[in-house]
Amino acid sequence: MNAISPETYRIENASTADLEVIYWLFEEAISYQKKNNYVGWNSYDKDYIKRDIENKLQFKIVSDDTIMCIFSICFTDELIWREKDKGDAIYLHRAVVNPAFKGQKMFEKILNWITIFANKKGLRYVRMDTWTANPHIIEYYKSYGFVFLENYTTPNTPDLPEQHRNLTVALLEFKL
Repeated sequence: MNAISPETYRIENASTADLEVIYWLFEEAISYQKKNNYVGWNSYDKDYIKRDIENKLQFKIVSDDTIMCIFSICFTDELIWREKDKGDAIYLHRAVVNPAFKGQKMFEKILNWITIFANKKGLRYVRMDTWTANPHIIEYYKSYGFVFLENYTTPNTPDLPEQHRNLTVALLEFKL
């Protein structure tokens, strides 16, 4: 498959019309993780995704009319980042790539977009968390300039999506 150039894709808010595809992407990701014995999601929280769409926090990368990737953002993540959450960061969550676009550097597209977005808002950091039990994904994010800060076990609270409760995660930060 040929690489997708910036002129042929766009990043925009997801809508409720995208829910069927978004759910399919999560199902595909879970299936892929299980098939390859990767640490990953066991489930996903549909209500949380709907809230992210309503709050304009769920995004999609689109080429023509095909969703290549989805991700969500938030501007506060105190449950995970605790005292580090000082209003100076944007938090990246739940990036899921359409299997047809694996190898197309979707994360690079997300990072380029979120860096511009965060700079416009005067933020200092892009932060994210990922599974501590998957050192390959941690190294992957570090290859993009993220720095590992610490491991943390998330609380079991309905304030977090189901798939993020009671997880030991690696906290990663990208300084702008």
